[in-house]
Amino acid sequence: MPVSESSPNGAPTATTERRASGSQTVSTVERAADVLVLFAESDSPTLGVTEIADRLGTSKAAVHRILASLRSRDLIHLDEDSRRYSLGTTAMRLGAAYQEHMDVRQVAAPDLRSLSRLTGETTTLSVRAGDARVYIDQVTPRREVIMTVPLGVRYPLHAGSSSKAFLAFLPEAEREAYLAREPLSSLTGETVVDTYELRAELERIREAGHATSYGERQAGAASTAAPILDHRSEPVAVMSVCGPRERFLEEAEACAQALVQTTRRLSERLGFRG
Repeated sequence: MPVSESSPNGAPTATTERRASGSQTVSTVERAADVLVLFAESDSPTLGVTEIADRLGTSKAAVHRILASLRSRDLIHLDEDSRRYSLGTTAMRLGAAYQEHMDVRQVAAPDLRSLSRLTGETTTLSVRAGDARVYIDQVTPRREVIMTVPLGVRYPLHAGSSSKAFLAFLPEAEREAYLAREPLSSLTGETVVDTYELRAELERIREAGHATSYGERQAGAASTAAPILDHRSEPVAVMSVCGPRERFLEEAEACAQALVQTTRRLSERLGFRG
């Protein structure tokens, strides 16, 4: 037999009151989360009460209550002079904790496998190691002729698509410091070692969002690579699709499109909002 949720005289029971209270609590938490997300995605580091209320479609009184609650945990900071709000130290600590505990290899692994199945080619993941980068993971396709890469071997930041994808998206000061440090070494006859030519190519890579290489790191190989960017728009890793040069010539564009879609999705998970 169903249980009535109101008393005989029509007054709400304790059960209905608890449910109403719980629903109100969930709604308040959701609004508070919306405020934090708004700060994270805003182009401005500070926001006023009116701006927040307008963007979220809620009253200024409700925004004041939410901000007061968030300030009590240092998630939001109020500048007393300007009366504008910004993210607080606790919000920064949460972001730092996420970055510290993030394993980019683990995060990228499912997409690395999916991208290899989609393209039918080897996919790789690289991380930076000072003036070099190293492969830390790869997935090979089920076909007779494939490319494989040596994990853990250091390669300079100018030779091959993965290296160029790192170099192109580094902050300008770091990029120029690398180019000025020493003469660029050549791994094959296709490696670009002229700094003027390389700067022009790096600009094209930034515009396109991905790099390509035909025999620059290894003769007979070809690849396309794109960076996984963090909240500062800096590369934390690079993903690539590679294969034998002759076969890759016909599939490079399709591989690049699939790759950029994948790295964009991963970058957004790391806080990139470019």
